[in-house]
Amino acid sequence: MQELFRLEAESQSRVLTAGLLALEAAPTAAAQLESCMRAAHSLKGAARIVGLDAGVRIAHAMEDCFVAGQGGAIVLGQAHIDLLLRGVDLLTRIANTPEAEITAWEGEKAAEVDAFLATLAALLESAGEAPPPAEPLPPAEGRQPAVADAPESGERFLRVTADNLDRLLGLAGESLVESRWLKPFSESLLRLKRLQAETGRALDDLREMLATQAANEPAVAAVAELQQRVGESGRLLGDRLAALETFDSRSTDLAQRLYDEALSCRMRPFADGVRAFPRMVRDLGRDLGKPVRLEVVGEDTQVDRDIMERLDAPLGHLLRNAVDHGIESPEERRAAGKPEAGTIQLEARHSAGMLQIVVSDDGQGIDPERLRAAIVARKLTTEPVAARMTEAELLEFLFLPSFTMKETVTDISGRGVGLDAVQTMLKQVRGSIRVTAAPGKGARFQLQLPLTLSVMRTLLVDIGGEPYAFSLAYIARTLKLPRDRIEMLEGHQHFRFDGQPVGLVAAAQVLGGAADGPAGDELPVVVIGDPGNLYGIVVDRFRGERELVVLPLDPRLGKIKDVSAGALMEDGSPVLIVDIEDMLRSVEKLVSAGGLGKVQRTVEGGTGAARKRVLIVDDSLTVRELERKLLDQSGYAVETAVDGMDGWNAVRTGHFDLIITDVDMPRMDGIELVRLIKADVNLRSLPVMIVSYKDREEDRRRGLDAGADYYLTKGSFHDETLLRAVIDLIGEAGT
Repeated sequence: MQELFRLEAESQSRVLTAGLLALEAAPTAAAQLESCMRAAHSLKGAARIVGLDAGVRIAHAMEDCFVAGQGGAIVLGQAHIDLLLRGVDLLTRIANTPEAEITAWEGEKAAEVDAFLATLAALLESAGEAPPPAEPLPPAEGRQPAVADAPESGERFLRVTADNLDRLLGLAGESLVESRWLKPFSESLLRLKRLQAETGRALDDLREMLATQAANEPAVAAVAELQQRVGESGRLLGDRLAALETFDSRSTDLAQRLYDEALSCRMRPFADGVRAFPRMVRDLGRDLGKPVRLEVVGEDTQVDRDIMERLDAPLGHLLRNAVDHGIESPEERRAAGKPEAGTIQLEARHSAGMLQIVVSDDGQGIDPERLRAAIVARKLTTEPVAARMTEAELLEFLFLPSFTMKETVTDISGRGVGLDAVQTMLKQVRGSIRVTAAPGKGARFQLQLPLTLSVMRTLLVDIGGEPYAFSLAYIARTLKLPRDRIEMLEGHQHFRFDGQPVGLVAAAQVLGGAADGPAGDELPVVVIGDPGNLYGIVVDRFRGERELVVLPLDPRLGKIKDVSAGALMEDGSPVLIVDIEDMLRSVEKLVSAGGLGKVQRTVEGGTGAARKRVLIVDDSLTVRELERKLLDQSGYAVETAVDGMDGWNAVRTGHFDLIITDVDMPRMDGIELVRLIKADVNLRSLPVMIVSYKDREEDRRRGLDAGADYYLTKGSFHDETLLRAVIDLIGEAGT
């Protein structure tokens, strides 16, 4: 029952706070008086049920005050609002008191309740202004996040932990990935149907040949029966294929809707995270002698729960700065022809796939000359340099640690940590901020953040034959860099980007591999880092943009160097998400230690000959690595695939001189892969070698019949045999 009262108090206190702030601007607003009266009445009833007499007395006195306002006996003034807000705080403190200490409100803490009631009674009797209580009531402590919405929403709510929601979202994401596995399976059945149709046509031709050659009747009858059975199996296969396609469509749609619903469980209305700010701004303005009102726009905008939690402190900093630095005193505002009360607006909206949050005020703005003088005074730059800076460049200094324009430090501002904290949070969530200000008209801080931390827009690349994902929010540029644009500067490779030299680094070396770049005349480069400290990361190839469901790595692994999380691609294969900041630190360590390798301009020691490329397709990690290392040491450029489906995707999107494949693999075996390659008009000339443990003659014949150019058994496999077979098929690595 105590917990139920806490939930009721949490919900009704929000209604009371919002209503009182509205009544401060419009004291006779009937709707707000009615709302506050009902909230106080509900709290009184709830406190009575759980036996909290102190709560009953406070809520009853507040209810009487609202009833008097409704009847016109009093007009709620500033003193009434101040005192009633203190009453809300007092009720919240009572509700959050541990059960073992609740009796204190009838004992040693009863004086606080009596003081509040006496002051409120005196204020009602005088029907005017009265001094605040001799001992101001402390604010509510230990508030818990609401788990129930206001009753007028008409919805039921349950308490669900964040971990449960994260697991649900992870399972929904896996379900979505698994549902997409059916598509390639149905495509393979389509190929089977085409093969069967070809078999039927071959039987038609055979029957016609037998008919013209006067073959014996049993042979003709056998062919006719076989033809009938092939036709029946074709019709049955067609029916099953149609059913599979229907199931595939329904399964994919259901998995997508399940994922969307699970993702929406992580979203909360923007209003849920900013309910305390109107009261905070109002109280802070009162302390500073500045009447200030906060307007919240876009309260229904959906925001990811994790982003909402991280926004609390930064938005608090921005709002306090707006009140303390931005809003002028009433006298200054009157002299400037402005309303005496200042206005701060907090707005949230979705735009271009991002969450936009804007904090703006109608205060004095930011004087660029005063800011320029502060920068020089703190010796952050010289006076001649500062004089040439644009307004946008000057405003960037506001986000430096310990930078402030105030001469004195107060308990509100002056330490220079607020905007630095905002910048730090934005970097953590892959966001950005932009400041604009007009002297005498106000300032505007626009925050741009991802809609959710659960889904990340990424650039998918290959590094060392494995997929990796770079967050688009951290990429400055992607480009195909001609090898002749690579320059040497102080012993390191660079290229010119926007007029400045950018260091060139092989991603494979940063991640623990060799520094060799990919073959070809152009290098795929991902440019990362800050404007003054950029690096070009050379990858094997670009795969394109993907939206990935972020899957945290097992905490038992600890922090993995250069990796922040994992994800699953559409075909179910895993991909690692690069930790950009960690990668930048790794690059800088390599540079400082002198261990940075060179991305070779030509692959074979300046001869200009590109290495021949080989794709190894095998589900055994041991076999893949053994074959890869052997061919790599012999000068071939090697990529790997974990099964037939992965190999087929790689063959279609890349250029290779040879395919080496196993036979028995999940999702698609090697025989089917060979057939697909040989059936493709653009790939049929590509040599394919099968390397398998199956050493029977029929297995060998089956592979060669499918179109393989070479069949090698792993039982007789050794270095010379494989290397000689590769040379027989495509020649030496650089020829």
